[in-house]
Amino acid sequence: MNSSDHVGSFEKVGECLYRYSSNQVYYARLKINGKEVRRSLKTTDRTLAKQKLASLRTEMEKVNLSLGKMTVAELTDRFLKTQSHLAPKTVKTREKIASQIKKDWPKGADQQIMDVNPSDATTWLGVQAKRPGKHGALTKSTLNVYIGFIRAMFQMAVTDRMIASSPCQGLKERRRETPVRQTPSWDEFKKIVANIRGQPFNADAQDSANFVEFLGLSGLGNAEASSLQWKHVDFQRGKIKVLRKKTATGFEIPIFPQLEPLLKSLQGQSTLAPETFILRIKDAKKALKGACKRLGLPLYSHRALRRCFITRAVEKGIDFKTIAAWQGHRDGGVLIARTYSHLRTEHADTMARRLADAE
Repeated sequence: MNSSDHVGSFEKVGECLYRYSSNQVYYARLKINGKEVRRSLKTTDRTLAKQKLASLRTEMEKVNLSLGKMTVAELTDRFLKTQSHLAPKTVKTREKIASQIKKDWPKGADQQIMDVNPSDATTWLGVQAKRPGKHGALTKSTLNVYIGFIRAMFQMAVTDRMIASSPCQGLKERRRETPVRQTPSWDEFKKIVANIRGQPFNADAQDSANFVEFLGLSGLGNAEASSLQWKHVDFQRGKIKVLRKKTATGFEIPIFPQLEPLLKSLQGQSTLAPETFILRIKDAKKALKGACKRLGLPLYSHRALRRCFITRAVEKGIDFKTIAAWQGHRDGGVLIARTYSHLRTEHADTMARRLADAE
């Protein structure tokens, strides 16, 4: 460090502490586990420089400096290997993000991870935020996936003692706008089912109507409903066993009074072999879209039918905890309350107005 170029030179001013003559900035030079570390302390204040030197020594003693020489590209590949157990679609998304890291990393993907600064991470995210997706710039939801990826990647480096602290620990997810979720009213739902059943030239009309009606009457999602078999239905106990696909957890729902007639009807149309699927098709997107167009309604989705069920349950005065249990949630109704509490207030206001109308 005692170089003597024409700009300035390093002067030793204390143990492991140097000062650059041209700008008076202090630098550290120390050996940790036989490895030499040189680092700017980014200050011209000697007292602060000593404090930073002590902190740097403490941090460096926690890491394996040979691993700290790993490049961003190498860390990315190492992290990807830990993601191989995830769903194929998720793995594909992470591979895409890894590709963008190698392509767009501000100081090149061959930068050593011990030299990565928080500004490098935020600069890379800024580039991603402006990168066009299918429908323009990346959405905040997609950008949050990118943030989660690099946070987890550098946290792995900390856990594995490659670096002392993560340059991404200060990154915060972008707040998403509250989406407008179209939900059919109960009357609209019944009209949709009737409209689908009334299509004489559609060979799948009855199966599609059964599928749509089952979703709206049971409150189940497409994945859960389509995987149900007759062995999951216990008429004696009045229960249906369900596997929540998203979390791979099992739960039960009642055979609701409004659902039982449909189940009995489906029972008569099918062999009751335990492995027989209750519903003959796996989705009814096309039929649902067609009915909505014919009725002049918004193009409701399968998920909208689930919201229709929840909305009706809330308006009937059923508590959030019970509704959450019917959805396979394990949070005691927190999510349902946060999403649908406004309906409880609106319904209460409507009931209050009826008191005035009764006079």
